Amino acid sequence: MAITYNNLYMDVRQELRSSGIQAATLEARELVCYASGKNRQELLRDGGLYVPVEVEQQVRQLVRRHLAGEPVAYLIGEWEFYGLPLDISEHVLIPRPDTEVLAEESIRYLQTLTECRVLDLCAGSGCVGLAIAAQVRQSRVVLGELSEGALRICRQNIRRNGLGGQVVPLAMDVMAGPPPRLGEFDCVVSNPPYIPRGELDTLDVSVRDYEPRMALDGGEDGLDFYRAICRNWLGVMHPGTRLYFEVGIGQADAVLRLMRSVGFGDIQVVPDPAGIPRVVCGTLCDHI
Repeated sequence: MAITYNNLYMDVRQELRSSGIQAATLEARELVCYASGKNRQELLRDGGLYVPVEVEQQVRQLVRRHLAGEPVAYLIGEWEFYGLPLDISEHVLIPRPDTEVLAEESIRYLQTLTECRVLDLCAGSGCVGLAIAAQVRQSRVVLGELSEGALRICRQNIRRNGLGGQVVPLAMDVMAGPPPRLGEFDCVVSNPPYIPRGELDTLDVSVRDYEPRMALDGGEDGLDFYRAICRNWLGVMHPGTRLYFEVGIGQADAVLRLMRSVGFGDIQVVPDPAGIPRVVCGTLCDHI
């Protein structure tokens, strides 16, 4: 039986809602748009038209895969972060609203500077560094990432958002320290792996079975990458450099103490919209 785009969208939304998915409205729209090859405006415009059978079948198949745990961002190969459209693949974490707090806090500071060099460590899709570059036109941003698959996504997102004049991706191993001749930065931002290793298998199936484990595993207590950055990367900072970390639930105090122990002051903890301490930031006073 023929169905219109409006009715297909509403069917999918109801099915997702019935399964307890809070973002059912957004996800239903994205799945129908992707399968039909339409953008949001075109879907609205064509809402009363009948859906080709093969498009409806593809939508139904995507819904089944999603309800089995596969995230929408991986199904459609893209997601939005801080207003930027981003390519997404199984090599990178899906950008989350919580991480927009990290972007927002660093952008607010960087907009007070005239010129600035920014390093985004554990860049993943490049979402934070690209948001900074788009909002702070006087910035020059380096995306540091170990995974070649993630670096490929970074390059795609730089091109997609027209930021090639401001942003460069470079292969970096956070645990090994900075490559030679990297120079100094006025701001370092990082959303590193921070899930304690023993908790990885308890994560929701959509994370545990689909998102890259190397982007999740923060070591035994979840703090390995914070220690490595504070220990090995001070050489790319100068007195006055601002360091911004995203942290997991219950980690803010430990990261604050770690930063203070290596010479950071003016340390602040910023909550996410749910009130959970999410960003720890401070200014390097001097190298210890």
